Amino acid sequence: MLAFSLLATACKKDGNPYNLPGVNPADYQGKIDGFNSSDEVYPENVIAYWSFDDTKNELKTNTAPGQTANDVFVTGGVRGKALSLAAGYLYYPTQFAKFKTDSLKNWSISVWVKILNNGSKRTMLFQLTRPGQFNGSINFALNTQSFPASNTSTLRIQPTFLTMTGGTQDNINNTLSPTIGADKWTHIVLTYEYLTGIFNIWADGLKIGGFPNRGTGNNSFKAYEPSEVIIGSNYNGIPGKSVSSDVSFAPMTGQVDELRVYNRLLPDAHIKALFNLGKANK
Repeated sequence: MLAFSLLATACKKDGNPYNLPGVNPADYQGKIDGFNSSDEVYPENVIAYWSFDDTKNELKTNTAPGQTANDVFVTGGVRGKALSLAAGYLYYPTQFAKFKTDSLKNWSISVWVKILNNGSKRTMLFQLTRPGQFNGSINFALNTQSFPASNTSTLRIQPTFLTMTGGTQDNINNTLSPTIGADKWTHIVLTYEYLTGIFNIWADGLKIGGFPNRGTGNNSFKAYEPSEVIIGSNYNGIPGKSVSSDVSFAPMTGQVDELRVYNRLLPDAHIKALFNLGKANK
C-alpha cells in the first residue's frame, strides 16, 4: 500500500513546474494582442505622430504645417477624426531633429488610408524630402495610376528610399494586395532595418512586398539633411515649389489617419497588433 501511494505521488503532474507567476484573466479583458490602444505599441520609439483629430500638427514636436491645400477633418476616422484631402497636401518646411542623418537608421511608418485608384496619377502618401530634389530620403508612393477607380481589389505600393551614394532602392507588391475603397480603411506599414537592408511592405496585417532584400553598404538607407516633410504630395504638387518637369504625381485625393514614424524596425507581431487595434478603433 505504501509503495502504491509513493508511485501515485511520483506520477502526479505539477501544473506549474517552473514556478511561473500567475496570470489574472481580468488583466487582459478588453485588450487586443496585449494592448489597450495603438499608443502602447513602442511609444518610446515613435518619433513623429499625426492623429489628425482636429489638428494638423505633428504631435511629438507640436509642429504645424507651413502650407496646406484642400484639406478638412472628417468624422469616421480610425480613431476620432481623420484628414480628408481633395487634391490636397500638408507641407512642413521644418527640419525635424529625429529625421537627421545620425538619428534615423532603422525605421517603420504606419498609416491608415482610404483611397481609390485613378488610372492616371501616382500618389505620394508621405515624403521625407530633400529641398530642391525630386526624390526624398523616403518616398511612400502609391501607384494609383495603375488601375481605374473601379478596381478596388489591387493597390500597387511602390515606396523608395535614398542610399548612401544618392541612388534609390524600392520595393513593390507585384502579386499580393490589400482591397481598397472610398469607404474602406486600409492599413499600410513600411519597415526598414539598417543592419540587414531588409525593406518590407505590409498591408492589413500581411507582408506583401516582393523585393525586400535591398542590400547593405552603399545600398543602405541615408536620411539626407536638410529635410522637410510633405503628406499627400511631393514638391511638384505644391505651387512655387516645383523641382522638375515630372508630372507623374498629383496631390492626394483620399483620407489619412493615425500616421506614425518609428525609429526602429517593428516586429511582425506588433504590426499585426496595430492592424487589429485600428480595426477596433483603438
